[in-house]
Amino acid sequence: MACLPPTRLRVTTWVLVVLIVFLVPGCLRKPTPLDPREITEYQGVRLTPATSLRENSIGGVQSIALEGYTLTIRGAVKSPLALSYDEVLDRQLYQKLVTLNCVEGWKAVILWEGVLIRDLLDAAQPQPDAVTVIFHAHDGYTTSLPLATVRSKDLLLAHKANDNVLPERLGFPFIVVAEDKLGYKWARWVTAIELSNDAGYKGFWEQRGYSNEASIK
Repeated sequence: MACLPPTRLRVTTWVLVVLIVFLVPGCLRKPTPLDPREITEYQGVRLTPATSLRENSIGGVQSIALEGYTLTIRGAVKSPLALSYDEVLDRQLYQKLVTLNCVEGWKAVILWEGVLIRDLLDAAQPQPDAVTVIFHAHDGYTTSLPLATVRSKDLLLAHKANDNVLPERLGFPFIVVAEDKLGYKWARWVTAIELSNDAGYKGFWEQRGYSNEASIK
């Protein structure tokens, strides 16, 4: 059997070490996708592409920069809050498969991820007479839901759709996932959540004749 001289053996060994240290980790490292794709199915349910939904907002798609973004929790609360995007998400996150039903007749089945709205409200300590949650959007849009509904339904303020960060047309940075309510209750581009003692508050479309219940028939 041929043997390598000691010097060549040491050189060969060092070459192998270099290859292992520098090349192997690169081969094993998980690649970062340059074009993240939505998931298309969840627990056997076919999902609707989040980017395919019809755009029907009152002021067009809004563009919100995270630098300087603040979500305020105000109104009938003991401790008003002003939270950055990261601070909103610095709490337990949840996923929910919820269908968005638009008053126009179309629907979308999407896997949402976000925080419980009630967790945000509890951090601000609602006043005893608070009964309504009013959502304010970047484009001036408003809508509302009963506080009892927000709590009992575990409604989400979502930052992801189908395992991707919300696209701008769907409400980046946050959308209200108003489960079992028609689409005009799903406020997009949310910038403020207000607690109120006005049980009859009417938002943008509700003032124009749409039902304040927005129940799905």
